Amino acid sequence: MRHPYRTRRRRTVALATGALLVTGLALSAPASAAASGAAAAPSVRTQTPLVVNARWGGHCTYDRIVIDLQGAAPPVTVTPVSQLVYDGSGKPVPLAGKHFLEIRLHPAAGHDDAGQNVYQGPRLQQIHLSKLKGLALTGDYEGYVTFGAAFDTPPAFTTSVLHSPERYVVDIAHPNTC
Repeated sequence: MRHPYRTRRRRTVALATGALLVTGLALSAPASAAASGAAAAPSVRTQTPLVVNARWGGHCTYDRIVIDLQGAAPPVTVTPVSQLVYDGSGKPVPLAGKHFLEIRLHPAAGHDDAGQNVYQGPRLQQIHLSKLKGLALTGDYEGYVTFGAAFDTPPAFTTSVLHSPERYVVDIAHPNTC
């Protein structure tokens, strides 16, 4: 006569072994399905957004900086700083002004995966609008693209993302000039 404890134990071990085998097969199925050419879920590949241009314009009550993007708009920080410096070197940016904004996009790049520049905008530009006096690309370094903007007086600004095409916008308020 069989002992009931041994039978139950054998059944439990068999079930546990079966469960582990099924789990192992389930985890390896997508790889083997892809290798055999069977339809598999598409892989998710994140692409670093590319910064391709920067431009500006003057309007009746604001000056606007537009940063043109290829890909989804990355997170951006806009920070008032006491001076502008080039990323990496730390050298001062030669823009006339007494007040500055640092505009930093991350993750982003001004070059493609092969290292070729995709950024076609100005690198250092004096500007003569009501508030905006200069704009410079100050860095394309380790996943950060940084711009500096120069002003004679402290800038009051708002930011937004516009779509189709993707672009990041900084509006700098000033008294009506129209």
